[in-house]
Amino acid sequence: MPGAPNKPPETAPAPAPAETPQQRALRRLAPSRVALRLPLWRGAPNPDVLQPYLDAERLYEAGDAEGANGALDRLAIRFAEPRWPSLPEPFRQLRVAIPAPQPPHWDPDHGLPPSEKEARRLRRYAETQLALAGGALEAEAARGTDVAPLAPLLERAKSALAAGELGPPLWEPIDGIWSGLRVRVPIPAPAGAPRPPAPAEDAGA
Repeated sequence: MPGAPNKPPETAPAPAPAETPQQRALRRLAPSRVALRLPLWRGAPNPDVLQPYLDAERLYEAGDAEGANGALDRLAIRFAEPRWPSLPEPFRQLRVAIPAPQPPHWDPDHGLPPSEKEARRLRRYAETQLALAGGALEAEAARGTDVAPLAPLLERAKSALAAGELGPPLWEPIDGIWSGLRVRVPIPAPAGAPRPPAPAEDAGA
């Protein structure tokens, strides 16, 4: 086009693996289950926090992954409430993000090509998932849960991310950790209520 600045065409990024609603729900449900067993709750999570999680579990088990993600959005808002300031890292990453207002040019990604912005977003998401997986295994090991069989999966995921891999070599072990924790970790329940058993391992997760 006449008058257009001379600019090389933007290189399209390699397609990232699609995240299905079921995968997204699994990657939030499992770490949330561990988070609701942390010492912060003294063995009985607040009902306002617990109910969105139980709704998400019910919907996920019924095959409604979109509904489960909606309930997990409500849980993320609860986690972000000022009354829970002691939610530790990396579980604070489960809270809804409330960025402070700032001019666009303060954003370190401002001005980057869309492909590079997306690549950075995917990398940050992968790093968050890896941190959550490590934190969840550490927290459950401290409670006496047998998570030793899941440790090799964490090492595989770490190696994949270190190699810059954001595809199946990374996500298969991470999702394996989340599925394995759902087998080993009981669903949190209100004080005095019988604790339901952990669901069967997700097929194909």
